[in-house]
Amino acid sequence: MSAPKVVVVGAGPAGIRAAERLAAAGLRPTVIDEAPRAGGQIYRRPPEEHARDHRALYGFDAGRAEALHASFAALSGRIDHRPETLAWNLRDKVLHVARDGLSEALPFDALVLATGATDRLLPVAGWTKPGCYTLGGAQIALKAQGCAIGTRTVFLGTGPLLYLVAFQYAAAGAGVAAVLDTAPFAGQIRALPKLAIRPEFLARGLYFRAALAAKGIPVAHGVTPLAIEGAEGVERLRWRDKAGRERVTEADAVGLGFHLRSETQLADLAGCPFTFDAATRSWRPEVDEDGRSPREGVYLAGDGIRILGADAAETAGRLAALALLADLGRAPPEAEVRAARRVMRKMARFRDGLAEAFPWPAHLARGIADDTLLCRCEAITAGELREAARAKGAPELNRAKALSRVGMGRCQGRFCGQAAAEILAEATGGALDAAGRLRGQAPVKPLSIATVAGDAP
Repeated sequence: MSAPKVVVVGAGPAGIRAAERLAAAGLRPTVIDEAPRAGGQIYRRPPEEHARDHRALYGFDAGRAEALHASFAALSGRIDHRPETLAWNLRDKVLHVARDGLSEALPFDALVLATGATDRLLPVAGWTKPGCYTLGGAQIALKAQGCAIGTRTVFLGTGPLLYLVAFQYAAAGAGVAAVLDTAPFAGQIRALPKLAIRPEFLARGLYFRAALAAKGIPVAHGVTPLAIEGAEGVERLRWRDKAGRERVTEADAVGLGFHLRSETQLADLAGCPFTFDAATRSWRPEVDEDGRSPREGVYLAGDGIRILGADAAETAGRLAALALLADLGRAPPEAEVRAARRVMRKMARFRDGLAEAFPWPAHLARGIADDTLLCRCEAITAGELREAARAKGAPELNRAKALSRVGMGRCQGRFCGQAAAEILAEATGGALDAAGRLRGQAPVKPLSIATVAGDAP
């Protein structure tokens, strides 16, 4: 009997630990990763010719990053690792991947999707100017390329990543003009009992804030962004403080991010059902506590399901692999499964604290001015979406997409989709979950025409 064909998509914390556990059970999974080197976004590594010390790259997470990288290196010869490879379609238990202009179809018996997360964005007037980056993009520039996005950067948004990236820039000697958090400070105080479930994480966040204060970097809470301004690029950011006073911060770059959103397009193409998460005002794939989806042979792990952080993703990756092995008739020790479940339940309680401390600013999304560019790919304004909703009868997001082209571009709504849903719900007077979500489409990320034309399947 031939060995089952198992594919893991993603070589971040969840994907690495899933592959490691599967290999330990005697399987040889194929690991697909878009990056040239394993580690994911949080433990992203620079090119080998620009290698730097782990401590300099990852700070408090240096030990965990080094251990994860070493674990993946130890898998050499026991897995089929395919770096710089895009998983772009999924249908009928076949994953389509592309690398160097060549596409290949990979049939599988079981699939682990460890696709991670990207920045959750709120359109701000002027956010398409040169010098505007996501927080993740700013972090990639620093980690992988050893450079800053500007000499005087404003970091705007909310969530733990806001403070982490600002701290990393300040620690690297880059100029940080201000850290502007849309979440009110009172909410963060109220969430402390839930966040204290993971005291080391809470302590780290407090340290980042203290370090920023020690460097004289202004930090403001409860802000309202008004506009990013400049003639040819970023020159300043206008914003309103919690007291309603208008402020101006001079800057030559802006890092934007309002916590994170799960990458769910492949789960969508796999046919996984989705459920609305009221706490985060977003949709997520349905899974059981071990990571099984209702689709036979499809498992999900890490931030691609819900945002819990890198250490939780490692546990989730192992747990999904254990579920996969059990379903293949290779039941792992029950004690191992129970221990992983306990960790994940603790992480879930911490996530509730994050949602309370750093809420998605729905009121700001709903109040985006009509002339603000909402969909950057298709150059659609917020006003054009409202017109589609009110004048053209589009109460649901995919209908609005057909009538206005919002979310129809290269990013497939990764940047604009969640703000678009808020605007649509406000314009129609309906609930946010009634507005729906943009459905995933293949290719999930852009492919060249030559690659598609050369696709043998």
